[in-house]
Amino acid sequence: MKLLFDFFPILLFFIAFKVYGIYVATAVAIVASIAQVAYVYFKNKRVEKMHLITLALIVILGGATLIFQDEAFIKWKPTVVNWGFALVFLGSHFIGKKPIIRRMMDQAISLPSDVWIKLSYMWVLFFIFSGAMNIYVAYQYDTDTWVNFKLFGLMGLTFLFILLQGVYISRYLKTSDEDKSTTHPTKAMDAAYETLADVEMDAVVDKQQAASKKDK
Repeated sequence: MKLLFDFFPILLFFIAFKVYGIYVATAVAIVASIAQVAYVYFKNKRVEKMHLITLALIVILGGATLIFQDEAFIKWKPTVVNWGFALVFLGSHFIGKKPIIRRMMDQAISLPSDVWIKLSYMWVLFFIFSGAMNIYVAYQYDTDTWVNFKLFGLMGLTFLFILLQGVYISRYLKTSDEDKSTTHPTKAMDAAYETLADVEMDAVVDKQQAASKKDK
């Protein structure tokens, strides 16, 4: 699963922290992130911007943690990532004709325009909340608790949000079955999962280029 692949450096960070501590774990996370991006590049001959942005943040904030021996830098990384995505999703309401979530999912499912807007704001709130929760735990609890939350808490929040979003989307997905309309939660869940797995601008560009070719 792509989402689990994206969590790979976090898992290694967690294991290294439990064995060696925060600074070794930070170094492991940096190396794992570099390896992750290298693997994606050699496999696909391209790298998603999400991975590049995440790599840049882990190298900068992780590097600062190691240089200054201050774990506060690495603790801010999940918050910066989540709030950055919130800004991108919110900004897409004012830049372009469609919210970014619609540009990413429009070819997979068909939803009313007002539902797309609501979904977009749901993602904005989710990213803001996740970032806020991360920094709250980081400063209110010890490092061990924060590391546990980083893996289990944030991942749990992510899957819970995807589940709830899938249920919400399923209300608007209809298909004909012996002249009766029925909803398909599974399709909605898949679409919701793909949204988080593909939160990156390359996907938008690719779909826009594909649409342009069809128009021609």
